[in-house]
Amino acid sequence: MNLEKAIKEAAKEIKEKNYILITAGAGMGVDSGLPDFRGKEGFWRAYPFAKKLNVSFEEMANPYWFRKDPKLAWAFYGHRLNLYRKTTPHEGFYKLLSIASQKKDYFVITSNVDGQFQKALFNEEKIDEIHGSIHYLQCQTPCTKEIWSAKDIQIEIDMENFKALDPLPLCPYCKKVARPNILMFGDFGWIFEREKMQRERLYNFLNQLDKKDLAIIEIGAGEAVPTIRLTSEELAIEYEARLIRINPRDFNTPQNGIAIPLTAKKAIEEIEKHL
Repeated sequence: MNLEKAIKEAAKEIKEKNYILITAGAGMGVDSGLPDFRGKEGFWRAYPFAKKLNVSFEEMANPYWFRKDPKLAWAFYGHRLNLYRKTTPHEGFYKLLSIASQKKDYFVITSNVDGQFQKALFNEEKIDEIHGSIHYLQCQTPCTKEIWSAKDIQIEIDMENFKALDPLPLCPYCKKVARPNILMFGDFGWIFEREKMQRERLYNFLNQLDKKDLAIIEIGAGEAVPTIRLTSEELAIEYEARLIRINPRDFNTPQNGIAIPLTAKKAIEEIEKHL
């Protein structure tokens, strides 16, 4: 693989197109110091308590725990909420926004629930968070379709026992323990109305496009939960676009795709040099 050639081809693809679609998975935040939970061992390194329980990320990220052990559930999600709040998006976010803002329009599809694109000043109206956001809460039942901001919620955690301390966030309607407005594994209670509105804005963006006028930049989307990868590939076919896939490990691309085996920050920096 000729990396320099791939970077130049990616830059040429971006230069020639009037619209940009950014699709992003957990790898987008790794350069900011966020974990990507790659494999059970990777998850256990980030959360040693899960190793003691012998549970994987898929098993932990399940609404079951809000019923079974809400203090454990909120230790896990509260720790992530606190981490995302104090994390500064890496410079690649801002360079990517600068590139996208020079086009007629752009949109972001992300499986990340961390709110880092908004923190990096991407337009809130141009982001589809397909798995929801940790910065919003909902009832665990749910007793209503309402969701509300988590901005006033503070989660304190006993790290030694990995338990959230009282008071836990409560649903203002039924007073049960609340949960993040995130699509979890085995989740039949996720309130998807906010994401549905985001998706409608995505469709409005896509409906304005002509074929062969869209650059698709996929960043840090792995194969374990391939939702973002499949979305990128389907839209690349539909809009006759060359898929630019940035991933240091899972970089194999469909025919005519452009593979860049670098981290998000490094790849964006290298592409920007050729624009």
